[in-house]
Amino acid sequence: MGKLCEGFSADKKSRIYRNILLFLENKTKDYKNRIALGIRTSRGWNELTYGDVGCLSRKIACYLIKTLKIHKGERVAILSESRPEFGTCVLASVLAGTISVPLDIKLTKYELKSILDDCLPTVLIVSNQFLNLAKELKEEVHSIKYVICLDNTDNSQNIPSLNTLPDDYEAKWRHRSSKATALIIYTSGTTGAPKGVEISFNNMLTQLKDLSDLYRNFFGNKKIASLLSILPMNHLFELTVGFSIMLSWGLSVYYTKSLKPKDILSIMQEKNINFMIVVPAFLKLLKTGIESELKASPKHVQLLFRLMYFLTKFIPSYTVRKMMFSRIHKKFGGQFYGCISGGAPLDVSVGEFFERIGIRVFQGYGLTETSPVVSVNYDKCNDIASVGKPLKSVEAKVDEQTGELLLRGPSVMKGYYKKPKLTAQVLEDDDWLHTGDIANIDKDGHIHITGRIKNMIVLSGGKKVFPEEVEAVLEKSDKFQEVCVFGASRTTGNKEGTEDIVAVVVPTEDFASQFCEEELNAKVREEVKILSTHLAPYKRPVNIVVNKTPLPKTTTRKIKRKEVKELVNIL
Repeated sequence: MGKLCEGFSADKKSRIYRNILLFLENKTKDYKNRIALGIRTSRGWNELTYGDVGCLSRKIACYLIKTLKIHKGERVAILSESRPEFGTCVLASVLAGTISVPLDIKLTKYELKSILDDCLPTVLIVSNQFLNLAKELKEEVHSIKYVICLDNTDNSQNIPSLNTLPDDYEAKWRHRSSKATALIIYTSGTTGAPKGVEISFNNMLTQLKDLSDLYRNFFGNKKIASLLSILPMNHLFELTVGFSIMLSWGLSVYYTKSLKPKDILSIMQEKNINFMIVVPAFLKLLKTGIESELKASPKHVQLLFRLMYFLTKFIPSYTVRKMMFSRIHKKFGGQFYGCISGGAPLDVSVGEFFERIGIRVFQGYGLTETSPVVSVNYDKCNDIASVGKPLKSVEAKVDEQTGELLLRGPSVMKGYYKKPKLTAQVLEDDDWLHTGDIANIDKDGHIHITGRIKNMIVLSGGKKVFPEEVEAVLEKSDKFQEVCVFGASRTTGNKEGTEDIVAVVVPTEDFASQFCEEELNAKVREEVKILSTHLAPYKRPVNIVVNKTPLPKTTTRKIKRKEVKELVNIL
């Protein structure tokens, strides 16, 4: 095999998609001197070329294989904010024959320990921001033998950093079957029963091929060179599309430490950003910012905007639309083409707004269990509500009895890590995956998601919270008799259509009898606040409702979530 830091050996495209190591080598050779990954730091831009990525990946892999003696199939967990080194660690894991486990930096120590106890990694790679936490986790999770820091560390700590690893780039890379597990992505249940989705190499390569086949459908003949990444890399959507797919296309991917609009716009201008992978909440924030600025403009400017916005109904050309709203495009750097939106439903009015001002918005749909992209609406943008046709390798159908969307294909996960019974609940013997989403498929094959069977709560930023894991924490209180958690949709404001977490608590009779109603409400809220420290901030209930009577239940004593919603008049 050719050296990654010297370039890749040439090979036919058809072979690339059957061998992940060949794929990585080919891309490093094709784009050796092009910027692959970059981030702005206090000392300026830290940028890695494709050649640099290859060298650093080899260096880390050699250290895992030769120095740490890590065996094929062991797990390597990564706890870090999105940055160039994150991706090189994932690639190094591929070379070393290990399984990457990206972790959510917003999880508490309690939640992280639960995940690590489930997957039992040998190595924990962290950024300096989480180094102290990593030391604590190493003491409590017996499988963790080594901690590696992405940043320079104090020599007295005796913790290696990427810069202190031996300058060794040669090892026998570990080929694995296409069916072997490449990633374990934890999606929910992190407080009591962690649920890790096993993603195989074949799952990943299928996504690469399916989406690469659509390149011209997205961009036509337009030259796309750079992407701004704003989503965390522990999300498979970002890791697959924002990282793997974009590098396979030879793009330069830039990361931002701040999600403030002014900081994002600054990077877009400086690096001439062409494309982004976003969640709907981000687009809504941008739209609100544009509208706020417009309201502060002179009346004639507002009138001109409204006139041009109306006229775009009759102007299909995005080039002309972009010229009409050139002042807005200039704020985005002048080279911004569009984005793929996923992770949560896209508000039709938001999608239409950007389309009308000349910015393409491709709404996508997917699940972690499908690696994750199922469909992208690239050919029916006049119907913003559609999530498009399934990718080439994906079969989709709607269950005639339940209306649930079922999926099948080579991008469907291997299963939930070490949980065959849980896997069997969603994956049938004939490989059809139950999505838990209600949908219809129109005569042209486009999917429309209309609801959810699952109890999953989707927050404004696309974060997904499962009520059961919040309930598992709150039910630990001896002061609470019953707890029911659900999502309440917002009907106004910038976050309209997204959900807040609501907890309905029934206190025990003994606890309730000690206080008047006002005091009881305060005490229950206080108890919920204390218990919620075991949850990541985004999982903590926003609204807490105290109910003194038992909650409605089924004959099997399961709480009826829908009736509880009606009971507290939150629908």
